[in-house]
Amino acid sequence: MKKLFVAALFLLAAAYIISCEKEVASELDLDTPLEEVLNQKSVTGSYSGYIMPESTDFANLPNQDPKNPVTAEKVELGRLLFFETGLGLENKYPASKQAYSCSSCHVPSRGFTAGRFQGIADGAVGFGTSGEGRSKNPVYFGHEVDAQGARPLPTINTTYVTNALWAGTFGSFDVNVGTENVWNQDTLIAINHEQLMGLEANNARALIVHRQVINKTVTDQLGYTQMFDAAFPDIPQNIRYSRKTGAFAIAAYFRTILTNRAPFQRWLKGEQAAMTAQQKKGAMVFFGKAGCANCHNSPSLNAFPHRFFALGVNNLYQSQYEVFATGPADKRNIGRGGFTGKEEDMHKYKVPQLYNLRDAGFYFHGASKTSLREVVEYFNDGIPENPLVPASQVSSLFRPLHLSEQEMDDLTEFLENGLFDPNLERYAPTKTKSGNCFPNNDPQSKKDMGCN
Repeated sequence: MKKLFVAALFLLAAAYIISCEKEVASELDLDTPLEEVLNQKSVTGSYSGYIMPESTDFANLPNQDPKNPVTAEKVELGRLLFFETGLGLENKYPASKQAYSCSSCHVPSRGFTAGRFQGIADGAVGFGTSGEGRSKNPVYFGHEVDAQGARPLPTINTTYVTNALWAGTFGSFDVNVGTENVWNQDTLIAINHEQLMGLEANNARALIVHRQVINKTVTDQLGYTQMFDAAFPDIPQNIRYSRKTGAFAIAAYFRTILTNRAPFQRWLKGEQAAMTAQQKKGAMVFFGKAGCANCHNSPSLNAFPHRFFALGVNNLYQSQYEVFATGPADKRNIGRGGFTGKEEDMHKYKVPQLYNLRDAGFYFHGASKTSLREVVEYFNDGIPENPLVPASQVSSLFRPLHLSEQEMDDLTEFLENGLFDPNLERYAPTKTKSGNCFPNNDPQSKKDMGCN
């Protein structure tokens, strides 16, 4: 009997050891199955298709506008203009003169998002720690502030963007081929007739909308004239110093802002230890069971070619927050349909990129979620939250995913940290030509930032 007992103990111990060895082996072998599923999902047929180029590898930055090839001179000029508060010269009230910049709504430490649910440039004061402390200037009425009607998209990985904004409104090519009949709906969208890529067209519009001025007088006063000369030597001097050339420079800069140091990117390049075991498991869920890669299929994990879907989420004006310059009649509430006017496009929004979302703090176009775990749960439940979005418009891909709690934890970890580049500050300058504080230059912001 004693021998049988000892033998039984031996078998149990052996079984336990084998089980542990299998568990360790499975932990060690997460890379091979992840490579396999990536090879299946990649549009190139290889996991290497998800690798981003280096930011200085200009020749391999995709979707460049033939009218605006990326050069080092344009990138440096665009980098300074993006953060330059000295361009804020069409402010509604004197208090905001030269007090805001493009980066007021695209803060590097917040993944180049606003740091709050709605971006505000002209008409706001304060910064807080990283944009969350910005609020309406009391001298402005709500309709007077330059506020974005949807949560601002980040200005990272935009080299994978062909048509800008949630509705894909700007850009003459790709998804906007065949939409020429709606390009004259206002003077801003009419820029699409100039046959530009999305970044160039959108940036030219943005400098107007966001009340910024670029002309020879301004470039002389701020000290940018020589940089414009170096960046655009082939453009005649009488049109060289303008919003359009400024927009081109900022577009060139945008194409270099890449999250190519995120753990997933490092893993793709051969650093198997760059991602944790949980992040690898989360990537398996993302590219496997959850089906996220059915839409998020480019190196930036946006949709390429661009695609638009209705997920039934709430709009910004339906949120719990005090918002400005938007409301029930805002055509941005109906997404792509607000641009094309087509019934089949109503309530559909562009599939966005997914890197550095951890610091954004607000998710979906209406900022209706405040954590990535909430986003994962929303997709897992597959139940639309906005009663104003007809069920017939909601994507058939939006349905319950039946993920377990552990799978949702793993997926959230991959989204939060596996796709997180820890140093986007490398894309910001240390100072601009004006010497002004940035991203904002109002007294409260300067106090918040410790800037003199």
